[in-house]
Amino acid sequence: MSESLCAVILAAGQGSRYRQAAGGGQDKLLAPCLGRDAVVRPVVEQVLRSLPELLVRRVLVTTPDRTEVIALAEAYGCQVVLLDSPGMGDSLAAAVAACADASGWLVVLGDMPFILPSSIESVVRGLSEQMIRVPVYKGAYGHPVAFGAAFGQALRGLTGDRGARPLFAVGQVVEVELADAGVLWDVDTPQALVFTG
Repeated sequence: MSESLCAVILAAGQGSRYRQAAGGGQDKLLAPCLGRDAVVRPVVEQVLRSLPELLVRRVLVTTPDRTEVIALAEAYGCQVVLLDSPGMGDSLAAAVAACADASGWLVVLGDMPFILPSSIESVVRGLSEQMIRVPVYKGAYGHPVAFGAAFGQALRGLTGDRGARPLFAVGQVVEVELADAGVLWDVDTPQALVFTG
């Protein structure tokens, strides 16, 4: 199953809250970030490094102007899909279309650098066609979220800013309880570059 599962990394958002706090043209995906392995790397590289080796197929969606993000994605074995839209729905649709024959999709956010690889493995383990597997930390839903093959058409049909959350109402949602605060930790401000979870 995992060999034909596709990891979808969403990295096309504008990060306006981060830019507002950090000033000017700073891209949060490239901000230096101290990982849970105590090594400093750009945020998006921390995300890519956290993907377990079992996720062989990887598609990263980003905007054409992010040449450094594109180079990092390619270095980590990702197929890159370029998109001129910051909308999460548009990004998901484009990424899933790029690996439409997959047996399922793991949706990973490019600004969540502190998720443990073991947590990702727990989310994808046992994914079936009709299932959505979502990590839960202290009662709150987090990321990444795994979608079974039955959701391909619905994911490809998403548009604009609308993400995949509405699909939870029609799928078999399996909550994966984890002791990993990283599944809730996104980098929306410069202060969030330091993990204290």
